Amino acid sequence: MAAPLLAISNLTVQFRVDSGWVTAIDDVSLDVDAGDCVGVVGESGSGKSVTALSILGLHASATTRISSGTILYQGQDLLRARASAMRRIRGSDIAMIFQDPMSSLNPVLTIADQISETLRQHQGLTGEAARKRVVELLGLVRIPDAARRADDYPHRLSGGMRQRVMIAMAIACKPRLLIADEPTTALDVTIQAQILELLRDLRKELSMSVMLISHDLGVIAEFAQRVIVMYAGRVVEDAPVAQLFRRPVHPYTMGLIAAVPKLDSDASRLATIPGRIPSPQEVIPGCRFSPRCTLVQDGCLDAQPSMQPVGDRQSARCPPRLLALGERHG
Repeated sequence: MAAPLLAISNLTVQFRVDSGWVTAIDDVSLDVDAGDCVGVVGESGSGKSVTALSILGLHASATTRISSGTILYQGQDLLRARASAMRRIRGSDIAMIFQDPMSSLNPVLTIADQISETLRQHQGLTGEAARKRVVELLGLVRIPDAARRADDYPHRLSGGMRQRVMIAMAIACKPRLLIADEPTTALDVTIQAQILELLRDLRKELSMSVMLISHDLGVIAEFAQRVIVMYAGRVVEDAPVAQLFRRPVHPYTMGLIAAVPKLDSDASRLATIPGRIPSPQEVIPGCRFSPRCTLVQDGCLDAQPSMQPVGDRQSARCPPRLLALGERHG
């Protein structure tokens, strides 16, 4: 079996606060195979974006430390790579799309200028060659009248168009891995569907792997091949997408899926997960989901459970006896 394109193992990231260091993600492990699409899902504060930013080394070094783990990209540990190597990898081998394009695009530069900067840094393209490639990229992401739109400033574009520009910038150098962090959150449903369809087509056309981060299970179900469920900085379930939705086994995953509104359900009786996700500063003995878990047992409060295999290609962070209950409930 071929080695994963990206392999994160036992990653722990801490942030500095007034009281000291707090753990934002704890012992996170996940793989992304070549050509694969992995969805990472969880509530706000679960550690999804922290994990993504750690891959590219985009955390502020003065307030962040990696206390353990490795992030291997094609066998190279990105956590120990030189700054020059990381600059070469960012945008060229691994690219990222952020949630809010207006905070990522420079308001005083044209779209052409901003995409050209990426082309100049990583491919040495300037002048007419860069301009030609910019127009090609804008056409590839289905922006109409691309040659004219290239000279627009970000504020002249709609939210969906700005997100297409961010995608064009991300794929400019044909990366092997694209990280999409909540790429459809600020868009209406129709535009969301168009952006997902575009990403799906580009993944096939460019033979990219994609890590899609979302809190929207509908988006994950439609797009991902495999799903990583995160809660309070830890991975709690890992499964193929069809298997996860057909038979979730971790109580948190079951709660997430049960909370998805259904067309035939009573809107006044939507399922919810009681309580709230804990902050990184809160000390919770044992399983961090135990205060909200409907299947909690005495043993859940004693020690943090490890990831346990459940059938074929599925695993969950739960004691085996509780997973058996989860399988029956799921």
